[in-house]
Amino acid sequence: MRTPEEILPALGRLPLAREEVDRGCEVRAREGWLEQVWTRAESRVLWVSGGRAPVLGGQLVLTRPEGRLPAGAVYLGRSTADTVPGAGPRAELILLVSDDHPPLTGGEAGGQAVSSLEDVAWVGLRDVAAALTDRDAGVFVEAVAIANWHAVHTHCPRCGTPTEITQSGWVRVCPQDRSEHFPRTDPAIIVTVTDHQDRLLLGNNVAWGPSVYSTLAGFVEPGESLEAAVVREIHEESNLRVHSPVYLGSQPWPFPQSLMLGYTAVTDHPDEAAADREEVAHVRWFTRQELEEAVSGGEITLPGSASISRALIEHWFGGALPEPRTLQN
Repeated sequence: MRTPEEILPALGRLPLAREEVDRGCEVRAREGWLEQVWTRAESRVLWVSGGRAPVLGGQLVLTRPEGRLPAGAVYLGRSTADTVPGAGPRAELILLVSDDHPPLTGGEAGGQAVSSLEDVAWVGLRDVAAALTDRDAGVFVEAVAIANWHAVHTHCPRCGTPTEITQSGWVRVCPQDRSEHFPRTDPAIIVTVTDHQDRLLLGNNVAWGPSVYSTLAGFVEPGESLEAAVVREIHEESNLRVHSPVYLGSQPWPFPQSLMLGYTAVTDHPDEAAADREEVAHVRWFTRQELEEAVSGGEITLPGSASISRALIEHWFGGALPEPRTLQN
């Protein structure tokens, strides 16, 4: 039998696509499930504030449930590891969102008690994801994604009535028309475009600084296949006609609610490349030597190690490139 690593697509297990959590889809819809979990000794709470979570020594800081179950809590699942230090087997994990940094009294990082809260840093997912364990990376992504959905889906899209949270935080129900509303994910393709010389096309987005270059990407439209989206988006942004799209891997990008699907594609007419000037300011072809020199010399900045764009570029390059100094996108 093949291992999970052997059946992954070409990009392998990406930083934001790692999990050691069973989300408990079969139990979280039970009436009172979250209330039951809140009282268990093995339960732990992850606080998220402004998209940031507490981290110490490369580990998420978790706290024990205290008092009554707060409104807006979300059940994230249970650890699939055999044991979780300090929390017993299959620890239950709960998300709580706060506008301010909440107190972390009794916090634990990696099962060890936090001795000094002054050492705890509140950091964003993009800043720390690549350094986290599989469990912590998966929980952080899940927490940010569901928190972002709740933040912008507070009212019924049919009648405007404020919705009520059910099923342990995974469904919102309109009390007026009883319609159910579920978390959404927006698929987007992201592509390494190459030519007959095996050069790589990168683009500079109008919203970035002039030195920042990345792979081209765009959202999938209703009624469109992923492959058709690859062809359309690349033509819209770079004027190139591509063919032979090949899927390489995917990872969530909860900023606010995307799923990035990585592809590679080929163009037969590289000289026709031209930025659309609306989304992409410039496009540029690179050989491997040109890209390495441009990055090493500080001429351009690439996306950070948490992004699928970085993984796509390094997959084409054949190895690691220097880390960027500023961008994590």
